[in-house]
Amino acid sequence: MPIISRFFGIIIRMFFDDHNPPHVHVEYSGQHAIFDFKGNILKGDLNSKTATKLVREWIDSNQTALEDDWLLAVDGKEIKKIDPLD
Repeated sequence: MPIISRFFGIIIRMFFDDHNPPHVHVEYSGQHAIFDFKGNILKGDLNSKTATKLVREWIDSNQTALEDDWLLAVDGKEIKKIDPLD
């Protein structure tokens, strides 16, 4: 599963040919969660309000890039990296 972004100890991945709804897999400090592109947690928990807030901020500021990557993943094409939060 390719890493599409990494910041502040948060790792964000996207599977190739994954199921709907569009989402990302997030890891932070050994915890895992799946977020949709609206910032909702579909599964899991990061056990950190700060990390969850940062992921939601990142998702919010990268909507178009996430949607583009999802389409690439569905087609089995190479996913592009997305800039991290500063």
